[in-house]
Amino acid sequence: MSVRVTTLTSGLRVATDPMDQVETVALGVWAGAGTRHEPAEVNGVAHMLEHMAFKGTRRRTARQIAEEIESVGGHLNAYTSREHTAYYAKVLHGDVPLALDILADILQHSVFDAEELERERQVILQEIGQVNDTPDDVIFDRFQEVAFPGQALGRSVLGEAARVRALSREAVRAYLDQHYGPSRLVISAAGRIAHEPFVELAARAFDQLPVDRATAGDPAKYVGGEVREARPLEQVHMVLGFAGVAYAHPDFYAGLVLSTLLGGGMSSRLFQEVRERRGLCYSIYTFSSSYMDNGVFGLYAGTGEEEVRDLVPVVCEELQKAAAEVGEEEVIRARAQLKASILMSLESTSARCEQLARQLHVYGRPVPVEETIANIDAIDAGTVTAVARRLFRTAPAFAALGLIANLEPLERIAARLA
Repeated sequence: MSVRVTTLTSGLRVATDPMDQVETVALGVWAGAGTRHEPAEVNGVAHMLEHMAFKGTRRRTARQIAEEIESVGGHLNAYTSREHTAYYAKVLHGDVPLALDILADILQHSVFDAEELERERQVILQEIGQVNDTPDDVIFDRFQEVAFPGQALGRSVLGEAARVRALSREAVRAYLDQHYGPSRLVISAAGRIAHEPFVELAARAFDQLPVDRATAGDPAKYVGGEVREARPLEQVHMVLGFAGVAYAHPDFYAGLVLSTLLGGGMSSRLFQEVRERRGLCYSIYTFSSSYMDNGVFGLYAGTGEEEVRDLVPVVCEELQKAAAEVGEEEVIRARAQLKASILMSLESTSARCEQLARQLHVYGRPVPVEETIANIDAIDAGTVTAVARRLFRTAPAFAALGLIANLEPLERIAARLA
């Protein structure tokens, strides 16, 4: 059995990844639309739509949606990111028709009841407040703002509270109509699933989607800069980042290896030097985040008010060392970590379902795991060093929150990396 993809006459793509050894199916609808597809004046509308989709349709109340899926032991959820929105379920294989019918119902027949909208608005405002009270969450929104200032990609997924308070039912409906046409959607399923019957179910269920509309947005432009906010916290939370690469960039896999080598585990350079050897922080890690046309590479650290004096210079020194030389042995170890993570994820129906949908959105095709493993294995020490050298010479983006009095100026940080 293997992955199969069928494109319906409407443009809707339906994909399956059979796993006959399991009894469950993970399935969902992934829309190629998220925060970066919102006009500034309705920032947060993609996330609002994700919430409101579960709040009642012409056939089901919000409670009935929850009760129907849970009456068969399944679960239903959703999330919004900067480029995608997902609505997904996990059920026993015999309950796939019910789960697919519910997903089709909420995406085609939601009523966006005014009272429900007001209640959910308050829920989202509470969510925004919770994030604002969680410094190691809000710091990444601040970082995104300085990496992509004045751009949709730099705005918060949740939206600003003032804009969320102003979002109307009409704005939510308009966003759905604009961005949820058939060619922007992928229906994916993994588990005990047969392709042809699932395609037939999907074709019948998703027959009233909005018409496709042109939705080309502005390309993302990484800029860099800084934002610092003093707060009476116990720590300094900081993110230091650089221009990264898009999914399809030749350096995509090298960036993943570099991130793993620098701060992807207990054996990584930053963890060993900053935490284990010097005791300067509890948490430090790196990330390589890609988008369709751009990306960011960065690191997060949380440390004390006094320790930050030493932490930043040590971090910059470690980045410079990576740009000068990395060893083949640590590259091999980083490759092994990445490959193990990928192969372990193949045991999860949910991970395989999401991975398949994401690949179709990003690459337009399923990517065989053997191809991914080969791409990782092709990365050697010289490639990693060259990528590190290029990344760390781009303009830094820096965000800091908390006890920031002892943080040195961005100009000094940039000079350490020059």
